[in-house]
Amino acid sequence: MKIVGICASPRKNGNTDTLLEKVLAGVKDQGAETEKIFLSDLNILPVSENEYESVTKEGFSVVQDDMNMVLRKIEECDALVMASPIFFGSISAQAKIMIDRFQCVWLAKNTLKKEMFQKERKGVFVSVEATNREDFFQNAKSIVRHFFATINVKYAGELFCPGVDTKGKVLEKPEVLEKAYELGAMLAGANPSASSLGDVPI
Repeated sequence: MKIVGICASPRKNGNTDTLLEKVLAGVKDQGAETEKIFLSDLNILPVSENEYESVTKEGFSVVQDDMNMVLRKIEECDALVMASPIFFGSISAQAKIMIDRFQCVWLAKNTLKKEMFQKERKGVFVSVEATNREDFFQNAKSIVRHFFATINVKYAGELFCPGVDTKGKVLEKPEVLEKAYELGAMLAGANPSASSLGDVPI
């Protein structure tokens, strides 16, 4: 079993990255393989008109950048962790650019009649914000749920951590770190103590 974690924070070792690492630690301790994709390390261009007009015969993007690598890794994984901070009430620009580029997946399905993501998988969403605005988390969640639906991933859980306004602040919240670890363990197949992964948010 392989689980991919996508870090959409522009800052390495920040609060988002720290929680994602805890989720992946829970995954690893269940014996599953993990891989982390740090979007800020990649060259991913914003969606262009080309994306709306055509895709490759395999169903991938016609734009030649790192996005096709991301598509392949997500296509091949068995579960997915999406991690993004809240910026201006929504997901980060890095996350949104990547998600927009999945337009080629929609085109492949509807123009080539090719379903790229046939395997049903589970996915979870991890997010932090400096404020305490629940509506910001819900706004970001709606985008991630739509993204998951596009790639045949069941939205199976979430972990939202408000009030972390400086780098490393989440380290002062051991209960949140523990929940992140538990989320990863459950995603990898451990028996959840709650009725579903969806019962994990704080």
